[in-house]
Amino acid sequence: MRKLTYAMVLAGIVTVPALLSAQSASAADAPAAVPASPHTFTGNVTLASEYIYRGIAQTRGKPAIQGGFDYAHASGFYAGVWGSSISWINDGVAGASANVEIDVYGGYKGSITDDLGYDVGVLTYNYPGSGKTANGTILDQDTTELYAALTWKWLTVKYSHSTTALFGWAKTGTTLTKTTGSGYLEANAAYDLGEGWGVNGHFGHQKVNGYNDASYSDYKFGVTKDLGVGVVGLAYSGTNAKDSCSAIVAAAGTDGTNPYCFSKQAGPLDTYSAGKGRALLTFTKTF
Repeated sequence: MRKLTYAMVLAGIVTVPALLSAQSASAADAPAAVPASPHTFTGNVTLASEYIYRGIAQTRGKPAIQGGFDYAHASGFYAGVWGSSISWINDGVAGASANVEIDVYGGYKGSITDDLGYDVGVLTYNYPGSGKTANGTILDQDTTELYAALTWKWLTVKYSHSTTALFGWAKTGTTLTKTTGSGYLEANAAYDLGEGWGVNGHFGHQKVNGYNDASYSDYKFGVTKDLGVGVVGLAYSGTNAKDSCSAIVAAAGTDGTNPYCFSKQAGPLDTYSAGKGRALLTFTKTF
């Protein structure tokens, strides 16, 4: 096109002023580029065979429905809300009515190098409902944690530190003394195999401040497949948590040294090992 126009100018068919005028008009008529929005909104919904958090069962072996919304700004700031059905509070506290967990969080993500990034923020776990506490044994389960993480390519190391009692735990040998200052250190890996396949692994250690019997380590490894309409995941999770539900423990409901032997409020013999190894099947859709 440029060679043809230049030839027309030389032939006198199109003058230089006319050509410049035509180019100016063409540039003026072209639509201006729309700048990319610095705001990003996403959502997600998950169907899970069970809700397992840090290796501990939250729905007593029953399915869970989960979902959330996230906002991210191009500067690195983000915020979000996520929720899941639960049963562990109702199971453990007679007369409690708390069937949902709602997490609210916010923070900042940035990069140190092309392969190394960081993430800092605050997360609150909220369990709306009534009758959640038990005098002398259980604190309010609502929990706040500060967290910091480093990510290198497909590997992330993260530490979370509680600024409140941790999920209702009270220190051993005290009456409702908070377990503030508890910490969770974890390493997570997620590797893309291509063609929609991925593998992941996790190892973590939960330290419950002042309650050694409630401290434990957990692990998980699994595989994912992106089906286009959503991602299917299959994983195995396990812990070394003290969750023995022997006949003696079951008869007492709980003996304090096996805190993850959860006892349903229906009766002391209806117990469940919340830290036992189990398979987890999930389906997640993002939008």
